[in-house]
Amino acid sequence: MSAEAKDQQHPLYNRDRPLVDNLMAQEVTDYNLVELARLRIRYQGFPGARDIQKDLEQIMQQWGLSEAELFEKTRALHDAGGMYKSRAKREEQDWN
Repeated sequence: MSAEAKDQQHPLYNRDRPLVDNLMAQEVTDYNLVELARLRIRYQGFPGARDIQKDLEQIMQQWGLSEAELFEKTRALHDAGGMYKSRAKREEQDWN
């Protein structure tokens, strides 16, 4: 059996695929950086969703970022706070 035959469907794939497509078409912004980092963490090591993993890697290359640089920038943004406040009435963290 090939590795692809064992791949799993990520439960949030259908929600995340349009977000990844959107990021691919956009420029670097603080919000886009934190979204990229969040998705990168979500799919890191996941046995499936290879297209999303490949596209997230491509976005990082497009934006000229290493994973270390991405996480360093987004840690600073989160430390400053409020990255998701304007998107929801209460502060919400997405740990799915």
